[in-house]
Amino acid sequence: MKITGQNKPSKIAMAISIALLPISGLLTSQTASAQQVPLSAAISSVERIEVTATRRAGTVQDVPINISALSPDLIEQQDISELEDIAKWVPGLTITDQGGRYDAPIVVRGLNTNSSGPGSNGGTVATYVGEIPLFVNMRLIDMQRVEVLIGPQGTLYGAGTLGGALRYIPNPVELDMTSGSIFGDISQTTESDSLAGEGGFVFNLPLISDELGVRMSLNYINDPGFMDYTRVVNEPGVSLPDPDWNDPEAVAANLHSVTDANGEKTLTGRIALRWQPTEWFDSTLSYFYQNMELEGRSVTQYNSLSSESELYGTVGKYESVYRYLEPFERKNDLLSLEMSVDLGFAELVSATGITSTERSGTRDQTDLLIRLGYGYEEFPAFAAYTDDVSSDDTFTQEVRLVSTSDSDLTWIVGGYYNKAEGEGYSKELTPGFDEFAIDVWEASGSLRPDSIEYYSRSESDLTEKAIFGELSYRITDDWDVTIGARKYWYDVSASSAVDLPLYYTVFGDRAPDSLEFDFDTVENSNDGNLLKINTSYKINEDILTYVTISEGFRIGGANDVAACPSNIDEIETQIICALPNEQLYLPDTTTNYELGLKTSWFKNKFYLNAALFNVDWDDAQVSGATVNGSVGYTANAEGANSKGFELSSRAVFDDISVYATYSYAKAELKADAPYLFGVFDEDVQYWYDGADGDRLPGSPESSFSLGIVYTGEVMGKVLDLSYGLTGQSDVYSKVGLRDDGEVLPGYGLSNITAKLSDEAWSVTFYVNNLFNKYTFTSVRGDLSQVGLGKEIDQNRYDLTRGYGHYINTPRTVGLKFKYSFDL
Repeated sequence: MKITGQNKPSKIAMAISIALLPISGLLTSQTASAQQVPLSAAISSVERIEVTATRRAGTVQDVPINISALSPDLIEQQDISELEDIAKWVPGLTITDQGGRYDAPIVVRGLNTNSSGPGSNGGTVATYVGEIPLFVNMRLIDMQRVEVLIGPQGTLYGAGTLGGALRYIPNPVELDMTSGSIFGDISQTTESDSLAGEGGFVFNLPLISDELGVRMSLNYINDPGFMDYTRVVNEPGVSLPDPDWNDPEAVAANLHSVTDANGEKTLTGRIALRWQPTEWFDSTLSYFYQNMELEGRSVTQYNSLSSESELYGTVGKYESVYRYLEPFERKNDLLSLEMSVDLGFAELVSATGITSTERSGTRDQTDLLIRLGYGYEEFPAFAAYTDDVSSDDTFTQEVRLVSTSDSDLTWIVGGYYNKAEGEGYSKELTPGFDEFAIDVWEASGSLRPDSIEYYSRSESDLTEKAIFGELSYRITDDWDVTIGARKYWYDVSASSAVDLPLYYTVFGDRAPDSLEFDFDTVENSNDGNLLKINTSYKINEDILTYVTISEGFRIGGANDVAACPSNIDEIETQIICALPNEQLYLPDTTTNYELGLKTSWFKNKFYLNAALFNVDWDDAQVSGATVNGSVGYTANAEGANSKGFELSSRAVFDDISVYATYSYAKAELKADAPYLFGVFDEDVQYWYDGADGDRLPGSPESSFSLGIVYTGEVMGKVLDLSYGLTGQSDVYSKVGLRDDGEVLPGYGLSNITAKLSDEAWSVTFYVNNLFNKYTFTSVRGDLSQVGLGKEIDQNRYDLTRGYGHYINTPRTVGLKFKYSFDL
């Protein structure tokens, strides 16, 4: 693969002349909720939600871009608590719930080539906490709103975006009021043996009136889980993971069950200190912390085995048959300083962030090692697991200048610097296998007490710089034109090394505790330009049309897999390495064409917004597996295309409000993609290549949401009754269903809430997944692992536990309370 730093010709230049024409078209999305109404008062109009995503304040209806805003009311009415819930109410956005262990795959408008399952997050969306880029599945506590921008945003934001940006906007420190709230939640999930609990507080305190103040929030959740691990080995390397399943005594002697094994305990806290000594200077120093402790996966092997198989006996809908428990912990820290200075002619904003993320977890690795064909399956008590540890430290600095004059010409200019360092290791352990190899296979070496079969270490270093900006001109009172540009540079390096300690000790002459690493470093540098053109025309006070053509990108990089030696074709022993074409990958880019319409009707009682889009995706980054060792790596496919439309509406009828969204995206490869699944054998490559026209995986073609809220009065208190319905069509697990991919059926989920409140307190009863719908949200592994593959060799692997489905949470019934006060 050839890596160059040359820029490609921009597609956007070809369309600028067209984009300068005022047009009428279809959509942007708004998802927001009206503020609480006074008692006995009917809702007179739809609330206009103010957003700052364009770096200037404006309402969703007035901003000529595709943006959704989730207000606190909507978050409460539909019990939206985490990242996966947000996407259900944002057209064009798909986030797959995989239990929190992995970064949730975020897919915008169907642009995804990675197979569904763990680790499939493509990094196509920039996630911000305030003004600082940080990917975190944040609990939505003390949020002013959540903003979601669909489409590339590299001319407005420091962090480059391929498909969009998601912003968590915390409530600001109030300098003129002492206020606070305490809240709690207790719930019961079907299939769970215990109650779940959540509680926390928010407190705002002025230290010097109108000048200095502090705001604190703390939240803790304890969810016991609902998935049972029913086949956990009693003693790794001794107990049989596959005893005689028809002999209850043999099963009990080797295995045990753990109920509610996919629980979660998460502590989230934030403290912010705001200083505003003058009208022209405002600053906030804040610290955010989140510690998430997860137990096992929300994966079941129910209905995953062939009907003829008696392996494991009966597996229930909410059971996993992994051999090990799989705990995982992630810690996020963010220290940020945001400052704004009013210079008269412009506002100067500086955002500095220092972030760190630490992860550690355990995985059942038995099935992967068995599939490698090294003879592990001959050991009856073989059960392997992996310990993964990684950390990332990032420093970001963004500075921007935003004009504030009320003239026809306005502008934004900014600079961005990002320095990220990461390191980690992965250890595969095979208890008891060393003794088996020496006793049965008569290996000539010695035992390996630490049981480390595979040990990889990696380090990465990224430096990214960019300048960006937009220039807007008001041609008439109703017609605006904006041109944006971005210039970026990046340098990335990755160092990695792999050791096979058990192999070299048991079958060689290495010492029992020896570890040897020969680090190999690969580097990649690139630079490029992005352009954006946007024009909007206001037909009247209630109808706004716009067209946007924008380019996005995601940086390339270096895979952290050691390079293969030059004589790799002559090596017959076990080796894990990357061939030259498996070491580096290019940046991928998108060109987004969008026509939009925002409308308001019947004196602001009904909104209807729409967008029609076509997105070209070039040099798409895809996941594969190395020829030597089947280690995951990133490569480039030629590209893909997505086209479709998005709708969003909201209406009020006296004491009832309704909001709804719908999106459709037809996302396909636009060229053949050889070796998309890392299969290089000439005898089978035809079956595993991607082909022009193949549907992309990981997201539905159609999705929708519907919310209905009734507001009334009961005994002098406000009563809010809410119903929410979210649904989607089917999802492919792999590109074009190749490489033993499958179709995950579509589904719909219903939620209800009933809240009784006055000015100080509220009590909310809610039911999530009202009809206890059982759905597959994603897949782990593929059909070939259980002998059901549709490709060349239907039985190329033994029946294993590695194949299963992620499932949604069963029906959950809960009761919340909140008490707020002002002093």
